Amino acid sequence: MKLTFIGAGGVRTPLVIQSVLAYQNRLPLDTVCMMDIDPERLELMKLACKPRLAKGAKFNIEWTTDAKKAISGADFIVTTFREGSLESRVIDEQVPLKYGVLGQETTGPGGFAMALRTVPVILKYVEMIRKWAPNAWLLNFTNPAGILTETITRVAGFEHAVGICDNPSAMLRAAAAFLKVEPEKLFPEYYGINHLGWMRSLYLNGRDVVPDMIRAIKESGEFLEHFPFDIHEIEALGTIPNEYVYFYYYPRKSVENLLKSGQSRALQILPFNQELYASLRRIRDEEEDPKKIQAVYLHYLAQRHGTYMTLETGQQTQLVAEDVKEEEQDAAEVMDESAEGYSVVALNVIEALMVSPKVMILNVPNRGALPGMADDDVVETTVMVGNGVVRPFAMGPLPDADLGLMKSVKAYERLTIDASVKDSYPLALKALTLHPLVPGYDIAKKILDDYLAQHGDYFPKLRYTKID
Repeated sequence: MKLTFIGAGGVRTPLVIQSVLAYQNRLPLDTVCMMDIDPERLELMKLACKPRLAKGAKFNIEWTTDAKKAISGADFIVTTFREGSLESRVIDEQVPLKYGVLGQETTGPGGFAMALRTVPVILKYVEMIRKWAPNAWLLNFTNPAGILTETITRVAGFEHAVGICDNPSAMLRAAAAFLKVEPEKLFPEYYGINHLGWMRSLYLNGRDVVPDMIRAIKESGEFLEHFPFDIHEIEALGTIPNEYVYFYYYPRKSVENLLKSGQSRALQILPFNQELYASLRRIRDEEEDPKKIQAVYLHYLAQRHGTYMTLETGQQTQLVAEDVKEEEQDAAEVMDESAEGYSVVALNVIEALMVSPKVMILNVPNRGALPGMADDDVVETTVMVGNGVVRPFAMGPLPDADLGLMKSVKAYERLTIDASVKDSYPLALKALTLHPLVPGYDIAKKILDDYLAQHGDYFPKLRYTKID
């Protein structure tokens, strides 16, 4: 089996390798191919992965900038790239803040800008996969995950594809830890679209434990590490929202907190990434000391993890102490914990398709599972993965408020895809105007025009075409 990652120059690559090593005895892996269009960043991530790979990889690993080499013969292809790098994300998020609007890389105008420049790229990769690996499964990490997965399945018509986000899986793991059971013991009823979803029910031995959990959360004040909601609101809702729903429930507070901090998440983590790459360059140019490599990467993880969602929620930064331990066991534990996200979800999908079926939460075409959503809408919901297929469970009637918000955001997503495919300024403006977090046409136009001016060649050259 050949497994390919497109976008391996990104900072998550050591965590990906950590996950693959943990699963190498569970999957028939022959080759893992790490591909990126940036040769230097790919080289630096290869260096960052050396301490982990030295512990015994049973598969061949390839590092390449050649898309054809990476895709050809692959059985599973994971897309995890960022078009325009983190510098473009800074523009995505800072421009809307100037007008008092949340940027955020997936939710709101930030996700809109990222989608406009990424949709054409993902469509090109689908063409390559059809040509060089037509039977491969495409697992999309690339954000905005829901919009891009819908581009793959609805626009390109590529059926062997799912979108992956680690937030619902993290919710399930947190719930399992809270209940002191293994995650596999729980059956979640989760519905929504990417970064806009709710855990309605969670069954343990045939009994829904969500009401008990909400009561326990109210008493203890603890559940998820980054749980930004007022527990009284959750009690009234009767469901547990994905943490990203915070931006829809508290849009004004989110913007106020960001303006108070003077920066968006992209600006917050940009120096972390720059420091990581710069440190790896120094190690490469001096001597490849495995302990230094390990310490540099663990320091990066501590910075990123300790600041997650602190700006938007106004929570206090919780940076880990600088004296990162160098013992191999400690490092492995830190890496394992951090690697539980995207890459483990992807590997679970592969294992379920090939070996043993699993119940998961993924981004897939609706197929009638969520009443009120179109059959070809990509939704984020509970699915069965096995025997080479992925199928969503029927969720039954959804709360009107949740469905209404989902449909509003989905209408914006579909227009955004159409605008990118057609290079249409009117469609792009209409999409952004209709987004629930954007206060009307005038602000939408200012944001869109600023994106066109600041993004340069990384943004499509939108034309003033007539809307059909």
